[in-house]
Amino acid sequence: MNGSARFGLWHVHVHWEENMVFRINFMRRPVPGSVPVEISRFLAGISENFGDFRSIGTTADYPFANIYEAVERIEYGKTETYGEIARVTGTHPRLVGLALKRNPTPLLIPCHRIIGKNSIGGFTPDITIKEDLLSLEKRRTKKQK
Repeated sequence: MNGSARFGLWHVHVHWEENMVFRINFMRRPVPGSVPVEISRFLAGISENFGDFRSIGTTADYPFANIYEAVERIEYGKTETYGEIARVTGTHPRLVGLALKRNPTPLLIPCHRIIGKNSIGGFTPDITIKEDLLSLEKRRTKKQK
């Protein structure tokens, strides 16, 4: 199944079947079809999780699965650095950056929560998406307190 949901100036395209998400892309134009309600609720700032939905990126035979699993464990509203993820996974921060650039399912594998030691880091296709996602999580976390 394919569909898109709006997030600011972007459309979040989701390719999924049952409870497995195969790809999430940020595009300027919508595609017809629906997305899992859990993703719509997350993008609207209503929910912090995706229920039973899983990412293809965390399956054992997927490249970078160990990095993606470490990133997936970062709590909503929190951030870690590329270096911290590299230490946990026994690799190099640049390899972590490469893995996140190739992340098949941003949001489910929340690569927006990974920042540089001295900067926000990168995000494909546009850094403003990362800024907006971090801001959304910060606002929701403040409301809960």
